[in-house]
This record gives sequence, C-alpha cells and structure tokens, in this order.
Amino acid sequence: MEIRIERTGTPKQKPAGALGFGKIFTDHMFEMDYDPENGWHDARITPYHDLVLSPACVVFHYAQEMFEGLKAYRDAEGRVRLFRPDKNIERLNNTNLRMCIPPLPPEDVLQAIRETVLTDESWIPTEPGTSLYIRPFIFATDVGLGVHPSKHYKFLIILSPSGSYYAGGLAPVKIIVEDEYVRAVKGGTGFAKVGGNYAASLIGQEKAEQSGYAQVLWLDGIQHKYIDEVGAMNVFFVIDGKVVTPLLEGNILPGVTRDSTIQLLRSKGYDVEERRISIQEVYDAHAAGRLDEMFGTGTAAVISPVGELNWDGNRITIHNNEIGPISQMLYDEITGIQYGRREDPFGWSMVL
Repeated sequence: MEIRIERTGTPKQKPAGALGFGKIFTDHMFEMDYDPENGWHDARITPYHDLVLSPACVVFHYAQEMFEGLKAYRDAEGRVRLFRPDKNIERLNNTNLRMCIPPLPPEDVLQAIRETVLTDESWIPTEPGTSLYIRPFIFATDVGLGVHPSKHYKFLIILSPSGSYYAGGLAPVKIIVEDEYVRAVKGGTGFAKVGGNYAASLIGQEKAEQSGYAQVLWLDGIQHKYIDEVGAMNVFFVIDGKVVTPLLEGNILPGVTRDSTIQLLRSKGYDVEERRISIQEVYDAHAAGRLDEMFGTGTAAVISPVGELNWDGNRITIHNNEIGPISQMLYDEITGIQYGRREDPFGWSMVL
C-alpha cells in the first residue's frame, strides 16, 4: 500500500508534566477512504485536523463505527515497539464484519499503524509507565436517514502520548457491581469494539463515580447472575490459587491483554479456568477466606488490582486492599515484554 505523507509546518509543543490518558494528540494522523468503486484507497498521513461531516452522516444517527486501541513503547535502546498488533488487527476485522464495515487487509492496517507511529516517533514519551496510545477507528460517512449499512467509510488513526489510565497507577481500585442496567448480551455487539457498548455502560459508570467507585462490574444481561467484565477491562479472580475468568461467549470483549495474561499464567504452571462465574460464587469464596486476588486486564491499564468490591451495599475488601503477588507478577512480566526489559518467549513484541 502506498501512503502519501504530508508533514505539518507548524508542529505542536510537546507536553511537560503528567500526561493523563487520551488528552493530548500528536502532530499527524492517518486517513483512508472507502467507496464501492475503489475499495479502500487514498491512504495518507496528514497534519492532525478536524473533520467536516454532514449533520445527516450515518454514523451520527445509527452508530455504524468501530475502534481499536494499542500502544507504542520506547525501549532502553531507543527502539520503538508494538505489543501483539496482529491481535488488535484481527479483532478490528472481526468487529468490521459484525458492523457491516468492509474489512481491511491486515498487512495494510499494520503498515498504516507503523508509518503513523514512525511519523510522530518523537512524541513517544520515555518516562516510566508512559507510552504512545494508538487509536485506529472506522466510521460510516453516507449522508441520509435511511437505516441501512453505509457504502462509504473513513479509516483514521490518531495518537496520544499517555501515562497511567488510573491516577493511582497500580493502587487497587474500588469496583461496584451493576445489577440494574446491562451492557451487552450474547448475539449483540459485546464481543466487538464499538462505541455503542461504551455508551450503554455510561449510566452505570456515572452511578459508580457518584458513589466513589472507579469502575463498574457488569453482570450478564439475561439472569443478572454471572460476571461479564469491568467497564474498561476484562476481569480475573484468584480463588484457592486457581485463576478464574469469565468465558468468552459473545457478550464480552476478547481482550488482547486478557489473552496474554492467560497464556503467561499457563506458561508458568498456573491453573487457569475460563468459565461462567457468578457474583455469588465470588462473595462465597471471600466469606470462606478463599478469594486471594481480583484484578482487571486491558490495554490502557495493563493490570489493575481490585481492592474493594461492592454488591448491593455488601462491601468486601480483597487482599487487604493491596496488590497481590499474581497481579504484580503479571504487570512486571507484561510491561517487561512491552518495553523490551524482559525475555519475550511468545514473540509478542514487534520492533519497528
């Protein structure tokens, strides 16, 4: 794929101090268009700019869109690394199929990510725990109010130098169980990376924050009994030394960090179960002194230990509200591979 590059004549001043997450954007962006006659075409990297869209654009009314999220890292030798981009690209196209968006050749997506990152390579932060967040996304651009898949699309990639997703870093977070609203059901779009899933979760997130909690733990949409995922993360429990995580049944996101966690744990001899787990089972395990740890996994936070869980007013403290040994080991191992500090026996890290 040929990518035309137009460099900015007015580069931005790079940030100083705490970065936060997803608040600052680099000098350039990737853009490519789709129409039935030409397919995906006109790949270009341009100065970061606003978009001009019709008020009748399909994406505004029927939410035909998708997005992905991954990171670029600077290692100690100054090289730029990606972590398992093939898995993000695979999920991107799985989401495209669910949303009736034309799939993209995986090699073209990887090339687009690579060239965009290298164009703004100087924006990759070097402070411990920082990275360059990469946000590829696609949206429908047909103009009209009829309900049908669009025939025209835009594929864009924007970049954001970022620090920790949570202000407290690896400090355990407080999670509240949502048992009134639901996020997704099997057969819906729960497995896809689409904005509608997150829009459906906002009311629960708002309730959680008003009660002093960082995130929501979602239950299944049918029985309100089995655990799905946390709003921004997949979730794991350590019960009697065994690691348990909800089974992928089409209603939760197949996280790249989730998959990496499972592979890493099994390679180290841990017993990992992917199965349905009820919220009652978690509380029973805690009452019996068998709940050792709880943590979330995701691209943004990597590993996020959970120190408190609240289900219908019943609050439990997990691992004395401290990060547990398995959570710490996973964070050290995964980030070690991401930044090139540790051996990568899985071949997950890609040097650009």
